[in-house]
Amino acid sequence: MRLADVRPVHVADVVVEGEPWPGHLHVIEHPDGRILVDTGMIDSTPELDEEWRPRIYPERIPRDVSLVVNTHLHFDHCGGNRLFAGLPIYVQRAEREAAREPGYTIPEWVEFHGARYVELDGEAGIAPGVRVLPTPGHTPGHQSVLVETEDGLVVVAGDVAYRWGDFDVAGGAILDLEPRRIWLAHETEPRDA
Repeated sequence: MRLADVRPVHVADVVVEGEPWPGHLHVIEHPDGRILVDTGMIDSTPELDEEWRPRIYPERIPRDVSLVVNTHLHFDHCGGNRLFAGLPIYVQRAEREAAREPGYTIPEWVEFHGARYVELDGEAGIAPGVRVLPTPGHTPGHQSVLVETEDGLVVVAGDVAYRWGDFDVAGGAILDLEPRRIWLAHETEPRDA
């Protein structure tokens, strides 16, 4: 795999403190099958519409994938999980437990007919050259995805930080890995080493 084999797909915009924020999922073009990191949103609720004013682009979500990884289970990261009934969806056990708490997420976007979660307890390999690393903080069970490429390590860090200006403090454990490239869910451009 190369750096370009890990790429963002812009699937939503939400409004945070009056400012539009892009929402991305990430695609890993793995030799054994495409891996999707997060799933965006395929619909909304009146409450989400009022608070976040989402604009969603579900037609951009790739459907031909072999497995899904959720960095965490907030609505803008797991709202498309229902498209992948029957496929393995990798999530930290602590995150799935947190998602059962009232007000945490949209429950029916997490627990749906055909959901096939693979619950992890810590760092784990999910495919050759791809592993997940717990990066709690934003949520109790947040995880980042580490991809070994010919060009160096690529990290899909989800919401470890919302913006690059906040990453150096929140992303210390990731920076210690000396990655070649880092992606965040709400930034359009990566951070390259």
